[in-house]
Amino acid sequence: MEEAAGGPPSAARSSDACRTRVVLDIVGDKWSLLVVRSLRHGPRRFTELKKAVDGISQRMLTVTLRSLERDGILTRTVHNVMPPHVSYELTEMGVTLREATAPLLDWSISHLARIDDARAAYDSRTPPSASGRA
Repeated sequence: MEEAAGGPPSAARSSDACRTRVVLDIVGDKWSLLVVRSLRHGPRRFTELKKAVDGISQRMLTVTLRSLERDGILTRTVHNVMPPHVSYELTEMGVTLREATAPLLDWSISHLARIDDARAAYDSRTPPSASGRA
């Protein structure tokens, strides 16, 4: 894309476009979106999140939470009680991410059966090597 004056694309725009991929990595990461969705009703403890996000390992949940905290999507609060515990809560930016991605998650849930049917139909007529399965 060129500037109106016919010059090269601005470095700022090119840099912004590349950096957008970083944000899309968050949005495209299934664990991040499922954690964000699990925090929709307020703060939750690690064990509550682990139970809410089906299939996530303890290590992957830890990695995901750290990444989301680093990106400003959630906050981690250590509660000074006995025994101490930690809770996670969406930030203002995290709430807007949840609002933006909720329709996608709802769509995926409502179309699971149709996707399963489509995959089964495809796999039944396509040799395993062509469908990407070994």
